[in-house]
Amino acid sequence: MNDVLARLDTLPEGQPVEAEAIVDGEPESLILVRAGERVDAFLNVCPHAGRRLDWAPGKFLLSRDGLLVCAAHGASFELPSGTCVAGPCRGDALRRVAVEVAEGGVRLAP
Repeated sequence: MNDVLARLDTLPEGQPVEAEAIVDGEPESLILVRAGERVDAFLNVCPHAGRRLDWAPGKFLLSRDGLLVCAAHGASFELPSGTCVAGPCRGDALRRVAVEVAEGGVRLAP
């Protein structure tokens, strides 16, 4: 069984939260976004320049209309789709990571 990345009941609705995981054999920073009983996960990497999206570890910027904003160059991403809707990588998207919710825990999907 994969390790629990987060407990569903600790994730705030619609707010990005960072979690660490081994993805394809490499340690990665993930962004988790809860929508009800569903959780979407993305690599914490902006497709524009390959930098982390958070302005400090685990601290993410959200626009007034709920877009996740890259701290480096201002690219804006819709949640929970991960699609870039403004900025230098418009039309691209965050790299999705498959997760599942089971027994109240969020884990990488097998």
